Amino acid sequence: MRLDDLLNQTSEWLKGTGANSDIVISSRVRLARNLEKYLFSNWADKAGSEEVLKKVEAAVKQSNLLKTMMIIRLADLDVLDKQFLIERHLMSHEHVQKPDGKALIVDDQEIVAIMVNEEDHLRMQVMQSGFDLIEAWNIMSKIDDELSARLNFAFSEEWGYLTACPTNTGTGLRGSVMLHLPALVITRQINKVLAAVGKLGFNTRGFYGEGTQATGNFFQISNLVSLGHMEDEIIENMNGLVRQIIDQERQARNVLIGQHKAMLEDKIARSLGVLMSAHIISSQETTDLLSMVRLGVDMGLIKDIDRRTVNELFIITQPAHLQKFEGKKLSAQERDEKRAEIIREKLKQK
Repeated sequence: MRLDDLLNQTSEWLKGTGANSDIVISSRVRLARNLEKYLFSNWADKAGSEEVLKKVEAAVKQSNLLKTMMIIRLADLDVLDKQFLIERHLMSHEHVQKPDGKALIVDDQEIVAIMVNEEDHLRMQVMQSGFDLIEAWNIMSKIDDELSARLNFAFSEEWGYLTACPTNTGTGLRGSVMLHLPALVITRQINKVLAAVGKLGFNTRGFYGEGTQATGNFFQISNLVSLGHMEDEIIENMNGLVRQIIDQERQARNVLIGQHKAMLEDKIARSLGVLMSAHIISSQETTDLLSMVRLGVDMGLIKDIDRRTVNELFIITQPAHLQKFEGKKLSAQERDEKRAEIIREKLKQK
């Protein structure tokens, strides 16, 4: 498999399937691990990082679960390829900085992605479509077992797994769920919900995780700390919180369809109309309008477009994807034109 093969496929987490997938875009479990007797990535020199990378590469190639995965050394990528992988949620903005001694390991369905020498030596993530943190954790647990049989992870009987950031110490586990909450935004209840999330010890981020703001009515909820909690306990706490938010979004959607149906239908129809007719459109406007179209699909108000198509458009209309499709660098104006063209073609196919 080659990196460019990803361009023409739908990531597993974008397929719009799974439990509560009308509200939950994806579920992700991430583990942070470090090799004992090696400096954390931010303190390591080039030789130290390269030594860690070689040990991880060897362990992956020996692993029954991971040996067929693509190993991409970041030093071999250009700027566009790095941005492309960030847009697909396979690695972070921080990981692409100072690429020597760093790598990304990814499977052909983009369920598993392992960043080598990001903040920690290993940042392993498993993503699933819909609300399924338990399955994501089950997959992650097997990967952790496979790698821990071949690598010595830094571990303290007192503190658990040792990590570069204290908030990850302990299990090193962070669960995240990407939620689409347009009804709570429209009914102006979202701030109250997010304030309660914060008080319960969870964090809220935007579509692209840490350091990003919520756009297109997408909110990523994750646990703040992992120290002092078992993995199953973290997952169950996350599940309980997310179930409550799902219930509140459903109630808000019922209020909209019951009391403000004409306004809602008008808002959704206008959004779809602009997307199907625009010849120039920005990334931000696209995200906002697609959010309303997805709400229309999920509530049965739009019947000839499927959820998977809308989910795909959120990703393939991002700047690096547009330039990969075109095979060359595009100006901002050219990207806005190409984005509008792709949206019109995709929506007319349905």
